[in-house]
Amino acid sequence: MEYSKRILTTPSSFIRNILKVTDSPNVISFAGGLPNPISFPVEKLRESVNRAIDADGSKLFQYSTTTGYAPLRQYIADKYNRNYDLGITPDDIIITTGSQQALSLLGQVLVNEGDGIIIEEPGYLGAIQAFMLSQPVFYPVTLEQDGLNIDELKTAVEKPNAKFIYTVPNFQNPTGLTYTQEKRDAVYEVLKNYPDIVLIEDDPYGELRFEGESLPYIGGKRLPNSVILGSFSKTVAPGMRIGFIISKNKELMTHVETAKQAADLHTNIFSQYVLYDYLTNNEYKEHVSKIIDLYGKQATAMLDALEKYMPENIQWTKPEGGMFIWVTLPEGQSALELFDKAMEADVAFVPGDPFYTGTSNVPTLRLNYTASTPEIIDEGIKRLASIFKDA
Repeated sequence: MEYSKRILTTPSSFIRNILKVTDSPNVISFAGGLPNPISFPVEKLRESVNRAIDADGSKLFQYSTTTGYAPLRQYIADKYNRNYDLGITPDDIIITTGSQQALSLLGQVLVNEGDGIIIEEPGYLGAIQAFMLSQPVFYPVTLEQDGLNIDELKTAVEKPNAKFIYTVPNFQNPTGLTYTQEKRDAVYEVLKNYPDIVLIEDDPYGELRFEGESLPYIGGKRLPNSVILGSFSKTVAPGMRIGFIISKNKELMTHVETAKQAADLHTNIFSQYVLYDYLTNNEYKEHVSKIIDLYGKQATAMLDALEKYMPENIQWTKPEGGMFIWVTLPEGQSALELFDKAMEADVAFVPGDPFYTGTSNVPTLRLNYTASTPEIIDEGIKRLASIFKDA
């Protein structure tokens, strides 16, 4: 049987494959990007399920509109206007099956085979996988401590058929880094001269800030082809798979709607009704503040353990929020080659390789701190440090 080039050139999810081998209860896993289950408002969601069914009955079980449940889109518009003064309406929003589907839809709508995509390096592997289906050419731009390397960005925007730039400006996956205000303005100054290049700002972690101050988006109202992606997976429940696309570009959103109709008709409407009921009948901010407090303590525990156990020639990022820390080994070492040794010690991480589009055996790795207690984090980092010292 012959298969399409697009599927044969798209790698399977590295992390999903890792999770299969780290499922043992004996393994201390820093490999996933999983929200902590204790943060899920299970009882409140149970109440919302019952209340939504009582209020709307069969509507929760019927086909629905592609763009999504109107009251939920209004809630999102009000929230983003209140927090970021974007001036958007519900018509500027499409509800997607997680932000992962949003990435896939944008790739389908904007990219032909051989077109260019500007991407952070290292970049989010889920986005790389989603975009690979469109068979693009990637133009990686180095992600520095404060954001993209501007000289490299200026070169990338001049590349043939560069269609869009994909960024995660807040607590980036995999590095945990956040673009400074100065770097956001510098990126804007470059992109304002290239109105045909779409700016995608993926922001699934933006609300999970435990240090510093919230910053405005790079594009927002400033760039006509600005797209913002959001999700409730990190703040309510990932299994509900509720994400969304925000853009005031009407033509773009019309094409995204068409692509979504072809993909799944609409996002799970039952989840949309339940989520809307939860958001409007509970103190959402108070719930998120509890998650922030939890993740802040876990991040501190990991940073303290890294400082305590790691050799001096190993470096790591210090996130202001989100879920990840990025570790850099001495030049010449391969984190991928150390993965099996770590598994022998019952501790797992994600080697850096899948976060790059054209590099292998890199000396970097991603650690997730949100799924472990401070005590387990300390023990896991101690084991990793021992392996790295031997290497």
